[in-house]
Amino acid sequence: MTKASEILALPGYGAHQAKQYHYAQAVRIGNRIETSGQGGWTPGTYEYPPERSLRDEYSQAFENVTWVLKEAGAGWDDVVHINSYHVGMNDEILGYMVEQFKARMPRRPPIWTCTGVTGLGAGPFMRVEIRATAMVE
Repeated sequence: MTKASEILALPGYGAHQAKQYHYAQAVRIGNRIETSGQGGWTPGTYEYPPERSLRDEYSQAFENVTWVLKEAGAGWDDVVHINSYHVGMNDEILGYMVEQFKARMPRRPPIWTCTGVTGLGAGPFMRVEIRATAMVE
């Protein structure tokens, strides 16, 4: 079994979740980085403002993945696989995902597993969770 060379829990949300739920936001094993699911929480507060639009929540979820990837030594060019989980799956939601993919990975699309769910673990206001696998040199 390969041992994790680095486990990450970022300041703010990551540190809170690590303490509260005993989990990490990312693990790096050699040149492979796996992130845990990141939602559209507001950095520093881990809240989901009720006035936030669905599009803004998706954009923030991708920003949170960006932050975790960066801290682990990767970027969107390194991402090879995305798992996404969606409350209320529909064409509008799929459109938000595609917008983000095209903006963040314009040279090539990722492998993508997209799953509709009835709820997500961070609470009733969470509508999307995105996890990534990246390969770095």
